[in-house]
Amino acid sequence: MYKRIVVGTDGSPSASEAVKEAVSLAKQCGSELHIVSAYRPLSALMTHPEFVTLSAQVYEKIDPAGGAAEVTSRAMGFVAGASIDVTEHQVAGSAADALCDVAANVGADLIVVGSRGMTGARRVLGSVPNSVAHNATCSVLIVQTT
Repeated sequence: MYKRIVVGTDGSPSASEAVKEAVSLAKQCGSELHIVSAYRPLSALMTHPEFVTLSAQVYEKIDPAGGAAEVTSRAMGFVAGASIDVTEHQVAGSAADALCDVAANVGADLIVVGSRGMTGARRVLGSVPNSVAHNATCSVLIVQTT
């Protein structure tokens, strides 16, 4: 059914539910699982007013990708004992773009995301699940997490 599944996580409870669902599907289908966490690239953070005042020593210690690596590493805890192939991806950029890009690059059949942001103003203004559903080149499963 699904050979390659991509799931996004930011470490939130909603995203953790999506990861659990993706792991379950990957086990059932014998699929590869790709866990993705996006982060803001350092160049985007540099324009923030608080960063403009940082000294060179502090600036060199900033590692925005480190947080994403920690998030995907924690998500790996849901995979323990599942006997599936898993790859972690930390991608600079927006979460929706990161998920769609990884899915395209690995030839994914399915992207799994949590439903956070699918109600209220965020739904109108744009949410990760909404953006992924409109831009993905594969099927998208939006896991009800509320």
